[in-house]
Formats: sequence, structure tokens, C-alpha cells
Amino acid sequence: ACFRLLCSLLIPALFLSGILCVCLVILLWGIRLWIQQRKKQLTSAGKDGKRPLLVAFFHPYCNAGGGGERVLWCAIRTLQKKYRNVTCVVYTGDRHATGEEIIEGAFRRFNIKLTYPVKFVFLEKRYLVEASLYPHFTLLGQSLGSVFLGWEALLKCVPDIYIDSMGYAFTLPLFKYLGGCRVGCYVHYPTISTDMLSVVRSQDTRFNNAAFITNNPLLSKFKLVYYYFFAFMYGLVGSCSDVIMVNSSWTLNHILSLWRAGACTSVVYPPCDVQTFMDIPLEEEKSTTEHSIVSVSQFRPEKDHPLQIRAFAKLLKEKRLGQSLSLKLILIGGCRNQQDEERVNNLKRLCEELGVLNDVTFKINIPFEELKRHLAEATIGLHTMWNEHFGIGVVECMAAGTVILAHSSGGPKLDIVVPYEGHITGFLAENEDNYAEMMAYILSLSPEKRLEIRENARRSVHRFSDQHFEETFLLSVEPLFK
Repeated sequence: ACFRLLCSLLIPALFLSGILCVCLVILLWGIRLWIQQRKKQLTSAGKDGKRPLLVAFFHPYCNAGGGGERVLWCAIRTLQKKYRNVTCVVYTGDRHATGEEIIEGAFRRFNIKLTYPVKFVFLEKRYLVEASLYPHFTLLGQSLGSVFLGWEALLKCVPDIYIDSMGYAFTLPLFKYLGGCRVGCYVHYPTISTDMLSVVRSQDTRFNNAAFITNNPLLSKFKLVYYYFFAFMYGLVGSCSDVIMVNSSWTLNHILSLWRAGACTSVVYPPCDVQTFMDIPLEEEKSTTEHSIVSVSQFRPEKDHPLQIRAFAKLLKEKRLGQSLSLKLILIGGCRNQQDEERVNNLKRLCEELGVLNDVTFKINIPFEELKRHLAEATIGLHTMWNEHFGIGVVECMAAGTVILAHSSGGPKLDIVVPYEGHITGFLAENEDNYAEMMAYILSLSPEKRLEIRENARRSVHRFSDQHFEETFLLSVEPLFK
């Protein structure tokens, strides 16, 4: 009787599931056909009668001034140089700026001039990927939000080739299976990493793992299950990419373990404008008593500016340097929104608390020439992000001729601040005490010794030039154009 009851319930359920699956497949196929039809209506032939190949970059914050944006504009410039019958499209949420202003901003900030015009598709639902919208389950919220934002992008413009250049992997299946596009991505930082899983597993308090969770074993276990589920989903959507480019050895290791798509994954170091910084003459320091320590990174929580301020305060407090030495810390970075501006205000309050407000200068969204001037005058280049995926700011500091002091993890440790031809190129540190000690040590070196380190560092960064990026980028994206 039980068996008959089970069969009478199971068979209709399986039948119904089958019908629903067939309906879903038909619906998705219908949507795909409708989108293809829409593509024909939206695109027109060029002057020669041929329809240009549309290459779209998904970069909702393309007007921000970070390293990710430099990659975007260099990638577009590279494609424009190589392929004539290509129109580059940028999906952006920067509706407060015009296309001309965005292009002008790219030139002003990064010294990048494009050969041909770019088509901008302005998106209205960018708020769906803002972290502030999801105080809890932020990763999942932003990823689902990116699917809705991607859908808006797809409806407004259906490209032939789609490249996610900002880390929204959940948009990849949307463009591949519904848009019928060839898809690629440039991964700056995995949305979730095995390091993040280990932080939760070991109940370690970090900026993305609050103390109330680490102190509660049940909440920690729940978060770990959630992270494993998310990592599985992230691996699933990422693996559907035809071409995967990553910016460093650190990112490569994580993407290989999560996406398991080694055959189409390659390291493409981000383009750093090393040549421009190398124009700065490398001379022995003019002053032995005045030194500036410069940090170049956006004002985001993971960049850990408080660590820089605390280490600098410790350095001044302990007076290990002798009374005659005059020191200043210059924090240079981009502010994308009100949250970033609030973060800067909090940092200023921290400076006040530690009594170093007069010794710390904030330079926000400054022009390229001013950035260059500060780096030319600096003795130490400071970088404190834990597991920085690459570190364009680190490379720029080394090219400009500062003695770099970066975090002993991620890209700086594996790819950048490594010995070159057997010679030292910079220094690494891990915590407040380490940073204060290393800054004191660097300042205690003779100007001749510092010059030697600066010269080694400058020679080592040719691997990260625009030219090297262009070659490796074109090699990687080639399968998308076949």
C-alpha cells in the first residue's frame, strides 16, 4: 500500500517536473530568439555595408579612477589598434557624466588616448550592485543584483563579444546562453576566495568577517555553509567563460581552484604606465632630513588605510629616527561615492586621535601630473592591503623610484616585490609593528643604498608595461574573434 501511494505521488511529480523543465527550456530558447531578433533591429551596417563587430565591456563604474579602470581603457585602446571593424561598447552606471567627460577623465587620470569613439550604454539600475544595499549576505545580494543589471544591459545592446572587466561573473551565463555572445572576463579579484573561506573557518575577525560572527560558533558554521554554497555557484557561472584572464599568480591560483577551467585561463598582468613614471629622473635624494611617505590606492576598506596611519604614528611616537628628521605621510586616492568620502573623514578623525593630523595629508581624485610629482619627491611608497590581487600602485611607486613597502601577501609578495636578477627590489611587512620597523629601517639606510634598491626596482617593472599588457591581452582574447 505504501509502495502504491509512493508511486502514485512520485510518478505525477516526476511527470510535472519534466513538463516544467521542458517549458523552461522552451521559454529560455524563446527569449534567446527574441534577443537575437532585437539585436538585428538595434544594429545597423557601417559605411562599407558590413555590420561592425560589437565588443562590449561590462564596467558599471568606468568613471572611477582605479587600476581596474586603467585595464578597461587600455584593453579598448588595444582592440581599436588591432581590429578595424570593431565597435567598443561600455556598459556603465555613471549617468552623472557624459561619454565625452568619461573619455576625458580617462585621458586626464591615466594618460590614455583612444583612437576611435566608444559607444556608452548607460544603465539605470547600478544601485542593485551597491554593497550598501545588502547589509547582510552582501556577496549573494550583489551577485543577484548584477544579473538584473546585466539583463538591463543586454536589452539595451546585444553585443557579439561580451567581456566582464569588473568581476561580475554572474552576468556571464546571461550573455552566453541568452545573448548568444562569445564571452570573456578579466578577473581582478575573485568574488570569493579560498582565503575568505579559511578566515571564516578559523573564526578570524577581518573587515569582511564581523566579531559578532567569529564569537558565535553557530553563526560561523552557518556563514561557512553559505560561503561554500556561494563558492560552488561562483565556480559554476565562471566556468562558462570562453576566455578567462587573471591579473596575477595569486588570482590565478584561486580562479583555477574555483572555476576549474585551466585550458582557457591565463595571466595577463594589468598595464601600468611604467614609462611615464620612468621619466622621473632617478637621483640621490636632495634632502637627508625631510622625507615623505606616499600611499597610492582608492579609499576602500580593504586597502587598510588605518594600518598606514597607525604604523606612521608609531614611527613618530617611538622617535627611532633622531630629532632632526621631518616626516610626512601623503595618502593619495580616488573617492567613488559618499561612502568613500565618509571613510576619508573617519581616517582624518583617526589622525586626530593619534595626534598626527598635521603630519598626514589627504589628496583625493588628483590629476595625474600631481600624482607624479608626489611620487617623484617621496622616499617610501606605502601599501597595506592584505592579499592585494595585484597592486598597480605598488608598481607605479617602484617605477617612480620610491622604496616600496608593501603587504607580505597576494600580488606584491608573489609577483611584484620579488628579487630581480638576485637583487632586492623593495620590502614587505605584515602588521603595525612590522611597518613601523621597516619604515625606520628604510629611512636609516644611506642615500646610496636606497638609490641602489630604487634602481633595481625600476629595472624589474618592465614586465608590467602597457606594451607587455597589449601583447598578452591580444593573445588571450584571440579565440573570441575567431
